Amino acid sequence: MGGHASITSLVIVILTAFFIPIILSKLRIKFLPVVVAEIIAGIIIGKSGFDIVHAGTWLDILSVLGFIFLMFLSGLEIDFSVFAPSSEKKKLPNGKREPNRLKISTIIFTLIFIVSFGLSLIFVWTGFTDDAFFMTLIISTISLGVVVPTLKEEELSRTGIGQIILLIAVIADLVTMILLAVFVSLQSGNSTQMWLLLILFGAGIILYFVGKYMRHHTFLDTLSKGTVQIDTRAVFTLIIVLVGVSESVGAENILGAFLAGVLVSLLSPNQHMVHKLDSFGYGFLIPIFFVMVGVDLDLISILKDPKALILIPLLLIGLLISKFIPILVLRKWYDWKTVLASGFLLTSTLSLVIAAAKIGERIKVIDTRTSSALILTAVISCIITPVFFKKLLPRKNNETPKEVIAIIGANQFTLPVTKELDSSRYEKKIYHTKQVEKDPKQLETFDIIELDNYSIETLKECGVFESEILVVATGEDGVNEAIAQEARDHGIRRVITRIEDSVKREELSNKNIEVYSAFFSSQVLLKMMIENPSVASFLSRNDNSLYDIPVKNMDYHKTALRNFPHFGDAIIVRIFRGKDSIVPHGDTEILFGDKLIVTGSRDHIKQLKRVLR
Repeated sequence: MGGHASITSLVIVILTAFFIPIILSKLRIKFLPVVVAEIIAGIIIGKSGFDIVHAGTWLDILSVLGFIFLMFLSGLEIDFSVFAPSSEKKKLPNGKREPNRLKISTIIFTLIFIVSFGLSLIFVWTGFTDDAFFMTLIISTISLGVVVPTLKEEELSRTGIGQIILLIAVIADLVTMILLAVFVSLQSGNSTQMWLLLILFGAGIILYFVGKYMRHHTFLDTLSKGTVQIDTRAVFTLIIVLVGVSESVGAENILGAFLAGVLVSLLSPNQHMVHKLDSFGYGFLIPIFFVMVGVDLDLISILKDPKALILIPLLLIGLLISKFIPILVLRKWYDWKTVLASGFLLTSTLSLVIAAAKIGERIKVIDTRTSSALILTAVISCIITPVFFKKLLPRKNNETPKEVIAIIGANQFTLPVTKELDSSRYEKKIYHTKQVEKDPKQLETFDIIELDNYSIETLKECGVFESEILVVATGEDGVNEAIAQEARDHGIRRVITRIEDSVKREELSNKNIEVYSAFFSSQVLLKMMIENPSVASFLSRNDNSLYDIPVKNMDYHKTALRNFPHFGDAIIVRIFRGKDSIVPHGDTEILFGDKLIVTGSRDHIKQLKRVLR
């Protein structure tokens, strides 16, 4: 009979998880994250509501697996490329230079942790908790699961402020998870358990190097297809091994799962595999876990306990204070609305609070009522903070800002190109040295800025290195090379230079400088005209060209090409996804962040760009 009840509860939970996103979509409730809606649904069907779902063997196992997989995906969400120093030194609309993203993010999180510790001491002093360090971890956590999709939805992921917010959340995720593991080890009272954590991290390092070595073997590509799916098997093996090692050394299983996610992220998996893992996690196991979190929440006991009831608003205020005071550091570079909006988004917290609350309850640091109060506060924070973030965030101009392109050297190659460049996309500036015999008509037609010489000092004075794209096309390789290297050192996003010497071309290419040769290009075109005349004709016609269009509209995320709207003669000929190059067909899905290589008439290409942005 107990087994039958367990299956019935499982069916109810599965049906609840299935219908929640459908209901949210139909009612157009966009402000509420799906995971929060699942917890609320769990509260309704659980012990605080109709009490029609009861824990059993099936639900316990699937819920634990969901929790483990959630922690794995939390580790996988960490994009370590954000830790790389940014070569782009952009100017903000107020004229100030962007701050160093990694440095300012580290400073802000350090301040968050300090303020959180101060607030924790107040909670200890007022008798709400006995452990200040545990409460510090609760207050300083930030939910990557809320921050990442919110930034993507607002198209801020690649902006300066977006990267700073993301970095703070990533650092918070890493630090709080590691410190939670250390805290549990210290609470165990076994001094050797702390050192046993090194075995877990050692195993992780070994597995990382094994994975790094194996991923370069070409035979694995064959095994990743069909019924074998070796890449997916490898990921699940990694999770189970590290979870097993984690429990063997006396640590929490979620630490092993989180570490597995971090290792997979470090190995830069292809986006198709990440999509499969997300689909499995958020499509099956994780919804069961979140629904069960709601089922187990005891709201009735919270309502009966004045202390637990008061803790919720006080903790919510503490979460806001811990983020708003440190985020004021950004006021030096950004306006008040942007700073306040950032503070609200960083206040959102969920997964790690749930993890910490459940662990704290298990090791007797907090009781069941306090655990429920902590989880309920996290749920409330995830409901209100993204809404305030979107309300306060300054709306950007719908018009796409022009990219500033500086061209050094006015000649028979560069001048015609400036006329062909899209004026709605580029702000063009052409620089050339003063000529004894001037052509006034040419100077007026092309708006050429005259220079005394091409020295670095002269170019700096004229603001050449403030551009986003720099084309160096004088007739001297030595001059071009020196200017290109100086531009790269200044952090210009794209540097394109003319170099005729093949050895120098290779050297500069290795330094992330794009090079071209007028002589070599002519050779290639002539060869193409001989061997592939149709291709040469296509590329040389003015009415046809290839365009690089990034997918920034979440409405078309995971849209199959056969369901993608048609835009006249615009044709997608290639899709670049990270380092992968995909030949498109009807069943190919477009993902957010893809780069589409498209050909067609300019009018239809412009329509497609507007839709995807």
